[in-house]
Amino acid sequence: MSKAQVIYKLGAPDVMKWQEWAVADPNSGEVRLRHTAIGVNFADTYHRSGISHPWPVPSCPLVVGFEGVGIVESVGDGVTDFKKGDRVAYGIPPLGSYSEIRNYPADKLLHLPDGLDDKQVAGILMKGMTAHYLLHRTYKVQRGDTILVHAAAGGMGLILCQWAKALGATIVGTVSTEEKAEVARSAGCHYPVVRSKDSFKDTVRAVSDGEGAAVVYEAIGKDTLQDSLDSLRPMGVCAAYGHVSGPPDPVDIIQDLGRRGSLFITRPAIMHYVAKREDLEWTARDLFKAIEDGILRTNINHEYQLKDAVKAHEAIESGTTNGAAVLVP
Repeated sequence: MSKAQVIYKLGAPDVMKWQEWAVADPNSGEVRLRHTAIGVNFADTYHRSGISHPWPVPSCPLVVGFEGVGIVESVGDGVTDFKKGDRVAYGIPPLGSYSEIRNYPADKLLHLPDGLDDKQVAGILMKGMTAHYLLHRTYKVQRGDTILVHAAAGGMGLILCQWAKALGATIVGTVSTEEKAEVARSAGCHYPVVRSKDSFKDTVRAVSDGEGAAVVYEAIGKDTLQDSLDSLRPMGVCAAYGHVSGPPDPVDIIQDLGRRGSLFITRPAIMHYVAKREDLEWTARDLFKAIEDGILRTNINHEYQLKDAVKAHEAIESGTTNGAAVLVP
């Protein structure tokens, strides 16, 4: 019998209970895999507490988590692309990665290239695929663009900064402390701004010669959205992919978008960008290559045993973490 972090009632981190969790034989189209490393994402805290963002939360009892790396133990009927012993990875639901063993749909599973470390991939896969679509599809960053990255020292922000620097962008990033400013700077953020001390919208205007940012990657939400819109150049794009400070106030398309210069705002979500198998494979292929080429570093600064997932959630909700966190079964 394998174990998992099982939730019977949604709520605070301590609702996760480390206990035995039965896993049936894989159904048709599924593989059964044993995890070697599991990614921790801020969205996991939403799901644990009952916020269906960005995916619906199944009814209890449930196991959260949607990012993992492992070894295939068996395959269900109709599965031809994977076999026992394959190293595999995934970064999208269904939920259930906070477990030693699980079943997962083969059509959403990825082969893990030789030479890539399990923990490294678990700490970057979902965030890296998100960065890929944000930088290449939501708005295609061009050399010379000024961009604004919120939470630039977080797991997601560090990846955005590294990749955007390789694309030739000028990066303004917001952080909460001077220490995090140095972390962001080391990842390629040219102008880290401590939000409690300085105005990020003024910084954006200064470094762009008054034009504004081509795109803002808005991960904070309520506390920053209006200033983020003020930071954009005419016809700039606000990619609002997170809201750690709470959902923002409603946006008036006339006052908030029209008068500021025909701005665009979107709520991008990974499930739409990788819904097609070919898009999932393309996104992962580009990400794996960026890791192999040294463009991206995982920045795993926090590692916990799977049985200690409660501590991992307490840490990331406290806002004191830098970089990525992983769980090890």
